[in-house]
Amino acid sequence: MNKTLTSTLLGGVLAASMGLSTVQADDIQIGWTAWSDAEFVTRLAERVIEDEMGYSVDLIQTDIAPQYQGLASGDIDMMLMAWLPGTHADYMERVGQDVVNLGPLYGNARLGWVVPDYIPEDELGSIEDLKKDSVRDKLNGRITGIDPGAGLTRLSEEAMETYGLDGYNLQISSGAGMTSALERAIRRDEWIVVTGWSPHWKFGAHDLRYLEDPEGALGSFERIHALAREGFAEEYHDVAMMISRMHLDLEVLEDAMFYAQENSYAEAVDRFIEDNPKYVQYWVTGVID
Repeated sequence: MNKTLTSTLLGGVLAASMGLSTVQADDIQIGWTAWSDAEFVTRLAERVIEDEMGYSVDLIQTDIAPQYQGLASGDIDMMLMAWLPGTHADYMERVGQDVVNLGPLYGNARLGWVVPDYIPEDELGSIEDLKKDSVRDKLNGRITGIDPGAGLTRLSEEAMETYGLDGYNLQISSGAGMTSALERAIRRDEWIVVTGWSPHWKFGAHDLRYLEDPEGALGSFERIHALAREGFAEEYHDVAMMISRMHLDLEVLEDAMFYAQENSYAEAVDRFIEDNPKYVQYWVTGVID
């Protein structure tokens, strides 16, 4: 079951929406945001929990801030997309004492600003190069961003101040809006800079590169963790243990995300489970054949 909540939801509204009669009391409620990696991992976990463990899962789609609020208040059970230690540090500072970290799902993730490889690197290879008048003109003074509540958006706003990028506008959009703008620019062979992250299917679809970030304004490599509300591990010990054992190699995840983009997330989950039965067995049972 999927429900889409607006980005302006706060804890009380989120709780009220979960009280709708369509949600069963015994459902395990997992929050997620429409980021490609989060969607694949969340739908994979949903399938394993339902098909292998016999529970019913309810997916709650909303922005990242309401997810942290929902975990802290106990209105949702889990989220599988906490970027730590840096990107979501501000959220963890506010609610970290009220949530439980079930461990990392994958590592070597990163944030940055991304350009198509056809843009000459000697003209635009670093964020510092954005200060050149010629570069700013070719980009129309625009950096294409994602959700307003995303940690990447906050860090991008700080990066613009750090590098003194006067004359630029960070265009707030969404993950889908960002990739649509990127694909449109590539079709037209135009210059574009987008806020990006790895893992993401766009790196399998296009030749892209990160701009160098000599000031480290956009952080370093991160791990993506699963978080749960307080008490969840005691009530659903087997599910909490399964999630704590769930781990994906970055290359495997990016391949699955690209397959999902070309087909569907349901087909990508089917393909992953068919190709990796031992992974799933270990996640569920803790036993390796």
